[in-house]
Amino acid sequence: MVDVTALDPATVAVIIPTLNEREYIAETLAQIIEHDSLAAKCMVIVADGGSTDGTQDVVTQLTTRYGNLVLLNNPGRTQAAAVNMLLDQAYDRVDVLIRCDAHARYPTNFVTDLVAAFSEKQAASVVIPMDAKAGDDCFQRGLAWISDTKLGAGGSPHRGGVASRYVDHGHHAAFRMSVFRDLCGYDTRFIANEDAEYDRRVILCGEQIWLESAIRIDYFPRRTAKALWRQYYRYGQGRAQTCFKHRVPPKLRQMIPVMHIALLAFSILILPFSIAGLAWPIIYTAVVLAAGGAMVLKHKSVCGFAGSLGLAVMHLSWGLGFIGQAVRESASGRKATSQ
Repeated sequence: MVDVTALDPATVAVIIPTLNEREYIAETLAQIIEHDSLAAKCMVIVADGGSTDGTQDVVTQLTTRYGNLVLLNNPGRTQAAAVNMLLDQAYDRVDVLIRCDAHARYPTNFVTDLVAAFSEKQAASVVIPMDAKAGDDCFQRGLAWISDTKLGAGGSPHRGGVASRYVDHGHHAAFRMSVFRDLCGYDTRFIANEDAEYDRRVILCGEQIWLESAIRIDYFPRRTAKALWRQYYRYGQGRAQTCFKHRVPPKLRQMIPVMHIALLAFSILILPFSIAGLAWPIIYTAVVLAAGGAMVLKHKSVCGFAGSLGLAVMHLSWGLGFIGQAVRESASGRKATSQ
């Protein structure tokens, strides 16, 4: 095992993409830097995509507390563009890149443990589980409780998973920069799902991805249904982009929201002619209400029913995002073929 304490801090970099994260960024930086000897010495970069809530001011003030903290402007705005800033020749000494999100809570020695994981596994990336945590807001609490269930995350191994193993995708935490450079980093055309698309290329080139369940972060879901809708609509778009780019079908669990949209559309079409058009809406409503009711009983809070609303928003927005992007990708493909 590599002695992490003897590692040159200049070979490790942490990057945190931000966009309007004033509420979380100070605490996030404290968790990462103040409780990890390696993170306190290596470069920690906040790449801001044009925040308007004062995030940049907070980070600028914190640079006086943390001498290794750097604030960079991310003109590309997206997370993919932010992480790809490390492809610049100025960072050629970096061997391990740690990606962090401002909207999360980090354990002690997070950076050190990720770097150590590379010495144990010959992997191109180390990914980790995310555990949804409830805040004070009722909607956020209900959403957190239900997010990691089968109806929520759909069984993704990095959403509440407890087993360490090689996977084909996970929540990005650490990259071996030699592989990241060879693959030219993220595809910046993706506004979401850039991580899954990158993982697809990692697997295709014969590399491996290790899910380390012992290193976990707490993730705070969106506070409002509107914000959740935007998030999952982008997720659906990104998944469709990945499927079309690599000519691979989505997994069955990923097709469930699309099937839900199709069944709703079919129900609307036949409802004027038959009461059977109520069947699927009634069945679906019963299922999500039952899931929310289970959260009410488990957590002894009526906020569990907010999870029902959260499920409905996630399924509908993801499905519409996927379908909309699939239509655009198909049209673009037909246009390119005709030319």
